[in-house]
Amino acid sequence: MAALTSRAAAGADLLFLRDERLRFAQALMFLAQRDMAEAVAPMLEEDGLGPAQYRVMQVLAFSPGIPVSRLQDILGVTKQSLGRTLHELEERQYLEIRRGREDRRLRLLFLTTAGQDAEARLFAVVRQRLMAAYREAGGAAVEGFGRVMRGMLSEHSRSVLVDEGSIDAGRPHGA
Repeated sequence: MAALTSRAAAGADLLFLRDERLRFAQALMFLAQRDMAEAVAPMLEEDGLGPAQYRVMQVLAFSPGIPVSRLQDILGVTKQSLGRTLHELEERQYLEIRRGREDRRLRLLFLTTAGQDAEARLFAVVRQRLMAAYREAGGAAVEGFGRVMRGMLSEHSRSVLVDEGSIDAGRPHGA
């Protein structure tokens, strides 16, 4: 009888693995992503930017000095598509392209001061929403959320992360 009770108790811990809970989690992720995109959309429109430019700015904010080829790999876009986006950001003077010091063939990407300011205004909206959600959930839930999100990443995506949740530690690549 005790063995049945302990097995039942152990199984109760796995209720979060049921399909309805997993589908609910999928719906939450979809809706959260959509709502975050909607929250920054007015600012993007005001600045004349689109989602592609915003994604590039996000990556460059956490990984300044990234080579063009690595950015293309992270975003999973074609060279042609990325080239258009980079050109648009460069025309707005939001992007600076530098040659690598050791390998002059490398084109390293940095946000200019104007690009950093624009990205910071957009991040302020995201930060506000995350802080409100984090405060409501509490520290243990935030830690669990981080573990779940990291657990969902492919090895390829995990390679973007370095240590303890910091992303590329703000160090320029190949500089």
